[in-house]
Amino acid sequence: MDLVGTGSEVIPALYKGLLDDAAVFPPGLMPLADAVPAHARHLAAPYADIVGPLVLAAPALADLGDVDVELSVTLPGGPAQLPEVLERAGKRLRGLEIAVPGEMSPREFFAALVPADVPVFVEVPRDERRPEVIALCAEHGHQAKFRTGGVKAELYPDEAELAAAVRAVVDAGVPFKATAGLHHAIRNTDPATGFEQHGYLNLMLATAAALDGADEARLAGILSERDGAAIARDMSTMDSPVRARFRSFGTCSITEPLTELVALGLLPGLEGVTA
Repeated sequence: MDLVGTGSEVIPALYKGLLDDAAVFPPGLMPLADAVPAHARHLAAPYADIVGPLVLAAPALADLGDVDVELSVTLPGGPAQLPEVLERAGKRLRGLEIAVPGEMSPREFFAALVPADVPVFVEVPRDERRPEVIALCAEHGHQAKFRTGGVKAELYPDEAELAAAVRAVVDAGVPFKATAGLHHAIRNTDPATGFEQHGYLNLMLATAAALDGADEARLAGILSERDGAAIARDMSTMDSPVRARFRSFGTCSITEPLTELVALGLLPGLEGVTA
């Protein structure tokens, strides 16, 4: 797809760097050999400013070689992978994404994180460890990562759970990113799977409301909203400081969320999409 720009500034500040390119992850599963040139094409397009780093798992760095591309690297093996990742990624590294292994306590985990000159996004577990992990993110100056979906229905937190998580990180002053399940701009029911999927614009609006002091019930209501026109109206009057908290989300497609933003009239600098 080609997106045709009408001016020099086609991506408003509110959406710059919003889409982390997670093409190699499910459900896209693009081979690395295809994902790298595809990422380069996105960065050469009129909408380049909406594109964040290419997201890769640590083992993929061995196959990446010395390609000059900005990276956010996930560490499925936990903190033990950090030294190798820092060495292999080098100056290309823009972020680290890491979950607390089940065998480590939160304090053991944070103590094992070696210093890095890039943001560290700690995946917040969906269990009783959540408050401590968020508190330790604030204490150590790290950021949070929320998993908002997956290949099974139970991997999707409901609106009450996600609202509580957003309220918690905003209260703690911890920025966050999201990953998995945000396939559309607006809350929806996936017709193929029946999964209830969060909308990435709903999540942005809920974050803004949390910053304004809204309680969890109000945030859950925003996350449940399915009226695309109403959400687009609210987004059109939002200012960009919310992005200091909701940093980005990982998506296996760049063009799909971009196309939806265009269709909602939120990217006036883009005329449209042609195949």
